[in-house]
Amino acid sequence: MLNYRKVYLDHNSTTPIHPEVRKAMIAAMNTFGNPSSLHEFGRVARSLVEKSREKLALFVGADPKEIVFMGSGSEANNTVLNLFSCAGFRKCEVLGCSLAKKEVITTRIEHPCVLESAACLAERGVVVHSIGVDQYGKINLEEFKKRLSGDTGLVSIMAANNEIGTIQDIKELVKIAHGKGALFHTDAVQAIGKFPMNVKDLDVDYLSLSGHKIYGPKGVGALYVKKGVQFCPFICGGHQEHGRRAGTENTLGIVGLAKAIEMREKEMADEYERMFKLKKLLKQGIEENIPDILFNGHPIESLASTLNVSFLGAEGEAILLYLDLEGIAVSTGSACASSSLDPSHVLMATGISQEQAHGSIRMSMGRETTKKDINYVIKKLTKVIKHVRDISTVVSGEKHG
Repeated sequence: MLNYRKVYLDHNSTTPIHPEVRKAMIAAMNTFGNPSSLHEFGRVARSLVEKSREKLALFVGADPKEIVFMGSGSEANNTVLNLFSCAGFRKCEVLGCSLAKKEVITTRIEHPCVLESAACLAERGVVVHSIGVDQYGKINLEEFKKRLSGDTGLVSIMAANNEIGTIQDIKELVKIAHGKGALFHTDAVQAIGKFPMNVKDLDVDYLSLSGHKIYGPKGVGALYVKKGVQFCPFICGGHQEHGRRAGTENTLGIVGLAKAIEMREKEMADEYERMFKLKKLLKQGIEENIPDILFNGHPIESLASTLNVSFLGAEGEAILLYLDLEGIAVSTGSACASSSLDPSHVLMATGISQEQAHGSIRMSMGRETTKKDINYVIKKLTKVIKHVRDISTVVSGEKHG
């Protein structure tokens, strides 16, 4: 029998369900009615959905009517980007969607669901500008301002990067975009619940979030849509969500999402401080024990729970697998684990070499991560990196001998 400590450091990928979320969802399991039905069973379900909408709206500073429940953060992002490809259809004309011939601005470090949606738009004739970033993953403001024009219909920039944790100054970017008459969308999937975000203060037009990144269930997300801005359903065929997203609402998932939001409101501030201390401990431990490293992402303006490190002379996938044998779950900074041999597009956008990108891993902590966990990771990671580098040296010697 293997004897090791289990440490989960992949919270940016998904989080375990919060105990209180589990309780809330179990309690709601007997509420099986269709929220659209007029009888009592339906009305009870509708009540749960609308109370959940109110909780979520309050957390982000929105009006409940501005919240649209979705099946995921990816669906929410696709919904916004597809405003362009669907413009001109009958329903879009009714809702006032008039973005068909506009341009889109996004960045080179967005989540694939945004990048691929933007690529589809480009194939349909929409002009898409992809803005670069500096070595820390911060938006190139000069390039951003240069690309903005009266033809820019939408700007889509993530609030916090899922790989390197860098946080963008969304409020400033929104102000610049609005100055040119462009709408602004932010993918806040990695940001919501980790630090305060108020849609009215930021003045964003659209904001995406997801349940399973904040200790809620998978299969549920939400999109904030500012009152009065252009909108067209991505999924058509029903009157649900005030005609903005067809399909019977996932009552159980929505209840779980709302409870997760409620717990974030209670725990977020204290957790941020604790995560910040643990990240500092982890970073210091790596610096003191492992040579030839590079920390990726902004040193200050980044998620307190995320640390991305490149280990020169070691493959990220090998590091991940050896750490897994020690009971430690991390993710690779390279896309190789997802059947691609290409290095991470985020890391490459920051200007590092392919070798450094391939040798990176991301460690993302969560509410149950402890100081003992971090000390264990430092100890095992030091051993693993030496082992992987030794193997790499032997293999390299054999190839060139």
